[in-house]
Amino acid sequence: MDRRSFLQVVGSAAGGLAAAAPAGRAAEAQPEFKLPRRMLGRTGQEVSVVGFPGLALIHGDQQAAGEGIRKAFERGVNYFDVAPAYGNGDAEIKMGIGLQGIDRSRIFLACKTNKRDKQGAREELERSLVRLKTDHFDLYQLHHLRTPAETAQALGPGGAMETLIEAKKEGKVKYLGFSAHTTKAALAAMRGFRFDTVMFPISFVEYFLLGFGKPVLELAGEQGAGVLAIKALSRGAWPEGAERTRKWWYRSMETPREIGLALRFVLAQKNVAAGIPPSFLDLLDKAVTAAESYTPITDEETAELRALAASCKSIFESEEKAVASYKPLRRTAPPDSPYEGCCGGAPLVG
Repeated sequence: MDRRSFLQVVGSAAGGLAAAAPAGRAAEAQPEFKLPRRMLGRTGQEVSVVGFPGLALIHGDQQAAGEGIRKAFERGVNYFDVAPAYGNGDAEIKMGIGLQGIDRSRIFLACKTNKRDKQGAREELERSLVRLKTDHFDLYQLHHLRTPAETAQALGPGGAMETLIEAKKEGKVKYLGFSAHTTKAALAAMRGFRFDTVMFPISFVEYFLLGFGKPVLELAGEQGAGVLAIKALSRGAWPEGAERTRKWWYRSMETPREIGLALRFVLAQKNVAAGIPPSFLDLLDKAVTAAESYTPITDEETAELRALAASCKSIFESEEKAVASYKPLRRTAPPDSPYEGCCGGAPLVG
Protein backbone atom coordinates (compact mmCIF):
# COMPACT_ATOMS: atom_id res chain seq x y z
CA MET A 1 0.00 0.00 0.00
CA ASP A 2 1.50 3.38 -0.97
CA ARG A 3 1.66 6.34 1.40
CA ARG A 4 -1.36 8.12 -0.07
CA SER A 5 -3.58 5.04 0.28
CA PHE A 6 -2.36 4.50 3.83
CA LEU A 7 -3.17 8.08 4.82
CA GLN A 8 -6.64 7.81 3.33
CA VAL A 9 -7.31 4.59 5.26
CA VAL A 10 -6.12 6.20 8.48
CA GLY A 11 -8.18 9.29 7.73
CA SER A 12 -11.33 7.27 7.23
CA ALA A 13 -10.82 5.36 10.46
CA ALA A 14 -9.97 8.34 12.65
CA GLY A 15 -12.81 10.62 13.52
CA GLY A 16 -15.25 9.17 11.03
CA LEU A 17 -14.35 11.79 8.41
CA ALA A 18 -16.20 11.29 5.15
CA ALA A 19 -14.08 10.97 2.01
CA ALA A 20 -15.08 12.51 -1.29
CA ALA A 21 -16.93 9.95 -3.39
CA PRO A 22 -15.44 8.98 -6.77
CA ALA A 23 -17.19 10.24 -9.88
CA GLY A 24 -20.24 8.22 -10.79
CA ARG A 25 -21.10 7.25 -7.25
CA ALA A 26 -23.47 8.86 -4.76
CA ALA A 27 -21.54 11.43 -2.79
CA GLU A 28 -21.21 10.78 0.91
CA ALA A 29 -22.50 13.45 3.27
CA GLN A 30 -19.98 16.20 3.86
CA PRO A 31 -20.06 18.60 6.82
CA GLU A 32 -21.29 22.09 6.02
CA PHE A 33 -18.93 24.92 6.86
CA LYS A 34 -19.66 28.58 7.36
CA LEU A 35 -16.22 29.40 6.00
CA PRO A 36 -16.54 30.28 2.29
CA ARG A 37 -14.36 28.72 -0.39
CA ARG A 38 -13.19 30.15 -3.67
CA MET A 39 -11.82 28.79 -6.91
CA LEU A 40 -8.04 29.02 -7.00
CA GLY A 41 -7.43 30.61 -10.37
CA ARG A 42 -7.61 28.19 -13.27
CA THR A 43 -6.74 25.13 -11.14
CA GLY A 44 -10.38 24.12 -10.74
CA GLN A 45 -9.71 23.61 -7.02
CA GLU A 46 -11.66 25.35 -4.27
CA VAL A 47 -9.77 26.59 -1.23
CA SER A 48 -10.92 28.18 2.01
CA VAL A 49 -10.77 31.97 1.91
CA VAL A 50 -8.56 31.83 5.00
CA GLY A 51 -5.44 29.72 4.73
CA PHE A 52 -3.55 27.97 7.52
CA PRO A 53 -0.20 29.72 8.18
CA GLY A 54 2.21 26.87 8.85
CA LEU A 55 4.76 29.24 10.35
CA ALA A 56 2.41 29.61 13.33
CA LEU A 57 3.45 26.13 14.44
CA ILE A 58 6.86 27.37 15.60
CA HIS A 59 5.19 29.07 18.59
CA GLY A 60 4.13 25.93 20.43
CA ASP A 61 4.73 22.24 20.99
CA GLN A 62 3.40 19.31 18.97
CA GLN A 63 0.22 19.03 21.00
CA ALA A 64 -0.64 22.69 20.38
CA ALA A 65 0.18 22.25 16.70
CA GLY A 66 -2.06 19.23 16.36
CA GLU A 67 -4.93 20.91 18.17
CA GLY A 68 -4.57 24.02 16.01
CA ILE A 69 -4.55 22.02 12.80
CA ARG A 70 -7.54 19.92 13.80
CA LYS A 71 -9.55 22.93 14.96
CA ALA A 72 -8.88 24.82 11.73
CA PHE A 73 -9.85 21.82 9.61
CA GLU A 74 -13.05 21.27 11.58
CA ARG A 75 -13.95 24.93 11.01
CA GLY A 76 -13.56 24.54 7.26
CA VAL A 77 -9.95 25.46 6.53
CA ASN A 78 -8.66 23.21 3.76
CA TYR A 79 -5.69 25.25 2.48
CA PHE A 80 -2.58 24.44 4.53
CA ASP A 81 0.64 26.29 3.77
CA VAL A 82 4.13 25.51 5.05
CA ALA A 83 7.80 25.70 4.04
CA PRO A 84 11.10 24.12 5.14
CA ALA A 85 12.45 27.57 6.09
CA TYR A 86 9.83 27.88 8.84
CA GLY A 87 11.67 27.06 12.05
CA ASN A 88 14.37 25.20 10.10
CA GLY A 89 11.93 22.37 9.36
CA ASP A 90 10.12 22.48 12.70
CA ALA A 91 6.84 23.65 11.17
CA GLU A 92 6.92 20.97 8.48
CA ILE A 93 7.53 18.21 10.99
CA LYS A 94 4.76 19.40 13.30
CA MET A 95 2.31 19.81 10.44
CA GLY A 96 3.11 16.36 9.07
CA ILE A 97 2.31 14.79 12.41
CA GLY A 98 -0.69 17.04 13.03
CA LEU A 99 -2.34 16.19 9.72
CA GLN A 100 -2.41 12.48 10.52
CA GLY A 101 -5.98 11.24 10.88
CA ILE A 102 -7.30 13.81 8.39
CA ASP A 103 -8.36 12.49 5.00
CA ARG A 104 -5.64 13.67 2.63
CA SER A 105 -8.14 14.16 -0.20
CA ARG A 106 -9.93 16.84 1.83
CA ILE A 107 -6.98 19.19 2.24
CA PHE A 108 -5.08 21.32 -0.24
CA LEU A 109 -1.47 21.07 0.92
CA ALA A 110 1.02 23.70 -0.24
CA CYS A 111 4.77 23.74 0.30
CA LYS A 112 7.73 25.72 -1.04
CA THR A 113 11.45 25.72 -1.77
CA ASN A 114 13.80 28.64 -1.27
CA LYS A 115 16.50 26.90 -3.28
CA ARG A 116 17.24 28.45 -6.66
CA ASP A 117 19.11 25.54 -8.27
CA LYS A 118 17.64 22.32 -9.61
CA GLN A 119 19.47 19.92 -7.30
CA GLY A 120 18.87 21.95 -4.16
CA ALA A 121 15.16 22.22 -4.96
CA ARG A 122 14.94 18.47 -5.55
CA GLU A 123 16.52 17.72 -2.19
CA GLU A 124 14.16 20.10 -0.41
CA LEU A 125 11.12 18.72 -2.20
CA GLU A 126 11.89 15.11 -1.30
CA ARG A 127 12.65 16.00 2.32
CA SER A 128 9.44 18.01 2.60
CA LEU A 129 7.38 15.10 1.28
CA VAL A 130 8.83 12.89 4.01
CA ARG A 131 8.28 15.47 6.74
CA LEU A 132 4.69 16.13 5.64
CA LYS A 133 4.05 12.36 5.41
CA THR A 134 2.53 12.59 1.94
CA ASP A 135 3.39 11.44 -1.56
CA HIS A 136 2.37 14.70 -3.27
CA PHE A 137 1.79 18.39 -2.80
CA ASP A 138 -1.26 20.05 -4.27
CA LEU A 139 0.82 23.18 -4.75
CA TYR A 140 4.60 23.62 -4.78
CA GLN A 141 6.12 27.08 -4.97
CA LEU A 142 9.35 28.95 -5.46
CA HIS A 143 9.72 30.70 -2.11
CA HIS A 144 10.41 34.36 -1.39
CA LEU A 145 11.62 35.75 -4.70
CA ARG A 146 13.05 39.23 -4.20
CA THR A 147 14.95 40.31 -7.31
CA PRO A 148 14.66 39.70 -11.06
CA ALA A 149 18.17 38.22 -10.95
CA GLU A 150 17.32 35.46 -8.49
CA THR A 151 14.04 34.90 -10.32
CA ALA A 152 16.01 34.34 -13.53
CA GLN A 153 18.32 31.95 -11.68
CA ALA A 154 15.37 29.94 -10.37
CA LEU A 155 13.72 29.79 -13.79
CA GLY A 156 16.88 28.35 -15.28
CA PRO A 157 18.53 26.82 -17.15
CA GLY A 158 19.59 24.54 -14.32
CA GLY A 159 17.26 26.34 -11.93
CA ALA A 160 14.77 25.16 -9.34
CA MET A 161 11.96 25.46 -11.88
CA GLU A 162 13.26 22.38 -13.66
CA THR A 163 12.66 20.35 -10.50
CA LEU A 164 9.14 21.75 -10.14
CA ILE A 165 8.27 20.82 -13.72
CA GLU A 166 9.74 17.34 -13.36
CA ALA A 167 7.94 16.80 -10.05
CA LYS A 168 4.64 17.68 -11.70
CA LYS A 169 5.27 15.07 -14.41
CA GLU A 170 6.10 12.55 -11.69
CA GLY A 171 2.82 13.20 -9.87
CA LYS A 172 4.57 14.60 -6.81
CA VAL A 173 3.17 18.08 -7.45
CA LYS A 174 -0.18 19.08 -8.95
CA TYR A 175 0.15 22.85 -9.39
CA LEU A 176 3.06 25.27 -9.55
CA GLY A 177 3.38 28.70 -7.99
CA PHE A 178 5.71 31.17 -6.33
CA SER A 179 5.83 33.70 -3.51
CA ALA A 180 7.51 37.08 -3.90
CA HIS A 181 8.03 40.22 -1.82
CA THR A 182 8.77 42.74 -4.54
CA THR A 183 6.85 43.78 -7.64
CA LYS A 184 9.80 43.35 -10.00
CA ALA A 185 10.48 39.79 -8.82
CA ALA A 186 6.81 38.81 -9.08
CA LEU A 187 6.34 40.26 -12.56
CA ALA A 188 9.58 38.69 -13.77
CA ALA A 189 8.39 35.30 -12.54
CA MET A 190 4.98 35.64 -14.17
CA ARG A 191 6.48 36.74 -17.48
CA GLY A 192 8.99 33.89 -17.38
CA PHE A 193 6.56 31.06 -16.66
CA ARG A 194 2.80 30.64 -16.60
CA PHE A 195 2.32 29.81 -12.93
CA ASP A 196 -0.94 28.48 -11.51
CA THR A 197 -0.72 30.63 -8.38
CA VAL A 198 0.87 33.84 -7.16
CA MET A 199 1.55 34.43 -3.46
CA PHE A 200 2.10 38.13 -2.78
CA PRO A 201 1.58 40.69 0.02
CA ILE A 202 -1.87 42.22 -0.37
CA SER A 203 -2.91 44.49 2.51
CA PHE A 204 -4.78 47.74 2.79
CA VAL A 205 -1.70 49.52 4.18
CA GLU A 206 0.62 48.63 1.30
CA TYR A 207 -2.11 48.99 -1.30
CA PHE A 208 -3.10 52.52 -0.30
CA LEU A 209 0.37 53.81 0.62
CA LEU A 210 2.31 52.44 -2.35
CA GLY A 211 -0.16 50.90 -4.76
CA PHE A 212 1.78 47.77 -3.80
CA GLY A 213 0.18 44.67 -5.29
CA LYS A 214 -1.80 46.41 -8.04
CA PRO A 215 0.47 45.40 -10.99
CA VAL A 216 0.69 41.84 -9.69
CA LEU A 217 -3.07 41.53 -9.30
CA GLU A 218 -3.57 42.91 -12.80
CA LEU A 219 -1.20 40.46 -14.48
CA ALA A 220 -2.56 37.56 -12.40
CA GLY A 221 -6.01 38.44 -13.68
CA GLU A 222 -4.80 38.43 -17.27
CA GLN A 223 -3.13 35.05 -16.81
CA GLY A 224 -5.90 33.46 -14.77
CA ALA A 225 -3.53 32.75 -11.88
CA GLY A 226 -4.99 32.35 -8.40
CA VAL A 227 -3.73 34.89 -5.87
CA LEU A 228 -2.84 33.89 -2.31
CA ALA A 229 -2.61 37.06 -0.25
CA ILE A 230 0.01 37.18 2.48
CA LYS A 231 0.19 39.95 5.09
CA ALA A 232 -3.60 40.10 4.77
CA LEU A 233 -4.08 41.49 8.29
CA SER A 234 -0.98 43.66 8.39
CA ARG A 235 -1.24 47.10 9.95
CA GLY A 236 2.25 47.98 8.79
CA ALA A 237 5.43 48.60 10.72
CA TRP A 238 5.37 49.05 14.48
CA PRO A 239 5.20 52.77 15.31
CA GLU A 240 8.31 54.07 17.04
CA GLY A 241 7.89 53.75 20.79
CA ALA A 242 4.74 51.64 20.54
CA GLU A 243 4.29 48.69 22.87
CA ARG A 244 4.89 45.50 20.90
CA THR A 245 1.97 43.37 21.95
CA ARG A 246 3.29 40.50 19.83
CA LYS A 247 6.85 39.45 19.20
CA TRP A 248 6.56 39.88 15.46
CA TRP A 249 8.25 42.02 12.86
CA TYR A 250 5.09 43.85 11.82
CA ARG A 251 1.89 44.97 13.50
CA SER A 252 -1.38 43.14 12.95
CA MET A 253 -5.00 44.13 13.10
CA GLU A 254 -6.28 42.64 16.34
CA THR A 255 -9.94 43.35 17.14
CA PRO A 256 -12.73 41.39 15.43
CA ARG A 257 -13.89 44.48 13.55
CA GLU A 258 -10.38 45.41 12.40
CA ILE A 259 -9.69 41.88 11.25
CA GLY A 260 -12.99 41.71 9.42
CA LEU A 261 -12.33 44.97 7.57
CA ALA A 262 -8.78 44.07 6.58
CA LEU A 263 -9.73 40.58 5.41
CA ARG A 264 -12.77 41.77 3.46
CA PHE A 265 -10.62 44.37 1.72
CA VAL A 266 -8.14 41.71 0.65
CA LEU A 267 -10.89 39.34 -0.52
CA ALA A 268 -12.40 42.17 -2.57
CA GLN A 269 -9.33 42.28 -4.82
CA LYS A 270 -9.64 40.53 -8.16
CA ASN A 271 -8.42 36.94 -8.35
CA VAL A 272 -7.64 36.69 -4.62
CA ALA A 273 -8.71 33.24 -3.51
CA ALA A 274 -7.45 33.26 0.07
CA GLY A 275 -5.88 35.49 2.69
CA ILE A 276 -3.17 34.19 5.01
CA PRO A 277 -3.27 35.70 8.51
CA PRO A 278 -0.14 36.45 10.55
CA SER A 279 1.45 33.34 11.97
CA PHE A 280 -0.40 33.00 15.26
CA LEU A 281 -3.14 30.46 15.86
CA ASP A 282 -5.34 32.93 17.73
CA LEU A 283 -5.26 35.33 14.76
CA LEU A 284 -6.08 32.43 12.44
CA ASP A 285 -9.08 31.64 14.63
CA LYS A 286 -10.23 35.27 14.57
CA ALA A 287 -9.79 35.44 10.80
CA VAL A 288 -11.92 32.34 10.31
CA THR A 289 -14.63 33.84 12.53
CA ALA A 290 -14.56 37.05 10.50
CA ALA A 291 -14.75 35.16 7.20
CA GLU A 292 -17.67 33.05 8.36
CA SER A 293 -19.87 36.13 8.20
CA TYR A 294 -18.26 37.51 5.05
CA THR A 295 -20.01 40.28 3.17
CA PRO A 296 -18.49 42.47 0.42
CA ILE A 297 -16.73 45.53 1.78
CA THR A 298 -18.56 48.82 1.31
CA ASP A 299 -17.26 52.08 -0.14
CA GLU A 300 -17.52 53.67 3.30
CA GLU A 301 -15.48 50.90 4.91
CA THR A 302 -12.87 51.12 2.16
CA ALA A 303 -12.59 54.85 2.78
CA GLU A 304 -12.12 54.10 6.49
CA LEU A 305 -9.21 51.78 5.71
CA ARG A 306 -7.68 54.32 3.34
CA ALA A 307 -7.72 56.91 6.12
CA LEU A 308 -6.20 54.42 8.59
CA ALA A 309 -3.46 53.51 6.10
CA ALA A 310 -2.38 57.15 5.98
CA SER A 311 -1.32 56.85 9.63
CA CYS A 312 0.60 53.61 9.06
CA LYS A 313 4.06 52.83 7.73
CA SER A 314 4.88 50.35 4.97
CA ILE A 315 6.95 47.25 5.71
CA PHE A 316 7.88 46.78 2.06
CA GLU A 317 8.72 50.28 0.81
CA SER A 318 12.47 50.15 1.40
CA GLU A 319 12.85 46.72 -0.20
CA GLU A 320 10.61 47.68 -3.11
CA LYS A 321 12.60 50.85 -3.80
CA ALA A 322 15.95 49.08 -3.43
CA VAL A 323 15.03 46.45 -6.00
CA ALA A 324 13.58 49.06 -8.34
CA SER A 325 16.85 51.02 -8.22
CA TYR A 326 19.10 47.92 -8.25
CA LYS A 327 20.54 48.65 -4.80
CA PRO A 328 21.79 45.90 -2.45
CA LEU A 329 19.11 44.39 -0.23
CA ARG A 330 19.23 44.14 3.54
CA ARG A 331 20.47 40.70 4.58
CA THR A 332 19.59 40.78 8.28
CA ALA A 333 16.24 40.08 9.84
CA PRO A 334 14.25 42.94 11.39
CA PRO A 335 13.72 43.10 15.19
CA ASP A 336 11.50 40.34 16.58
CA SER A 337 11.65 38.40 13.31
CA PRO A 338 11.67 34.59 13.54
CA TYR A 339 13.65 34.34 10.30
CA GLU A 340 17.23 35.04 11.35
CA GLY A 341 19.44 32.72 9.37
CA CYS A 342 16.76 31.75 6.84
CA CYS A 343 16.94 32.81 3.21
CA GLY A 344 19.70 35.33 3.82
CA GLY A 345 18.05 36.55 7.00
CA ALA A 346 15.30 38.39 5.14
CA PRO A 347 11.69 38.33 6.30
CA LEU A 348 9.63 35.58 4.72
CA VAL A 349 5.94 34.76 4.64
CA GLY A 350 4.22 35.26 7.96
